[in-house]
Amino acid sequence: MDKVLYDEIPSLDLRNFREGNQEQREKFVQDLGTAFNNIGFIAVKNHGLSDTLTSQLYQVFQKFFGLPEEIKQKYDIPGLFGQRGYTGKGKEHAKGRNTGDLKEFYHVGQVVEDDDPVKNEYPENIWPEEVPEMKSIATQAFKTLEETGKQILQAIALYLDLEEQYFEDKVRHGNSILRAIHYYPITHPEEIPEDAVRAAEHGDINLITLLMGASAEGLQVLRRDGRWIPITALPEQIVVNVGDMLARLTNDTLKSTIHRVVNPPKERMGTSRYSIPFFMHPRSEMDLTCLSSCVNEKNPKSYADMTAGEFLQERLAEIGLKK
Repeated sequence: MDKVLYDEIPSLDLRNFREGNQEQREKFVQDLGTAFNNIGFIAVKNHGLSDTLTSQLYQVFQKFFGLPEEIKQKYDIPGLFGQRGYTGKGKEHAKGRNTGDLKEFYHVGQVVEDDDPVKNEYPENIWPEEVPEMKSIATQAFKTLEETGKQILQAIALYLDLEEQYFEDKVRHGNSILRAIHYYPITHPEEIPEDAVRAAEHGDINLITLLMGASAEGLQVLRRDGRWIPITALPEQIVVNVGDMLARLTNDTLKSTIHRVVNPPKERMGTSRYSIPFFMHPRSEMDLTCLSSCVNEKNPKSYADMTAGEFLQERLAEIGLKK
């Protein structure tokens, strides 16, 4: 397939896949696959997340991040390795770096409501008593984005000539994370390390990431020719990108593209930026062995066999969340 150098990420309408005729569905699948094969990012509208819910979600997390440090620290639980609750400023860094990112974040994870034994793998969610409305709003957003993610994965499966429901049992009660991020104001730039940035260049760990519009600019993606291009989405869109697990499964047929969040101009260093990505993970036992259909003479196998759980633990150590 010919490679395309995008100046901006393609915009797709999920309704064409969810409710469209055969021709519309096939075009969505092909457009999605072409974008994921080239740049690894798309913008999607009609994704199911309402403006009201998005606004409520941002409000509750802005309320939490506005709490005094000593209160937030109550929800940074030792031994959870950042899986649930609060992770404080500078604790996470990109793979291959030692300088912490200029951010703090809060994790909401999977809720298993039946007797699926995978429930024993997940810690309970942590809900701050100071923001009682967080539980219902964050849980609703989690479920909505998980459903949207499943639809995207159905289209990905078709693009890969797999059965449409290929990912369904692999992501049912998957180890997904809703991450609310606060890139906090830098009021004394001279006090931070010279190489510190809001989020250093990295690839996401998971299958796919779904990102609702952030509160400020700053997200950039590294194009194949080495040029960084800004990622922007219209208010009614979310951004969806390929994660490292999906790239691994497809032997890089689908591209997990390096991206970053750059620091704002000096005059805006004292302002906050909020972002809430949904990291869609499979169950830990999912086999990430490269699909045989994605391995050939031109594209020899690039990755050792491992499960999603093994890969996650390896990456958590690499980014400083697990020692």
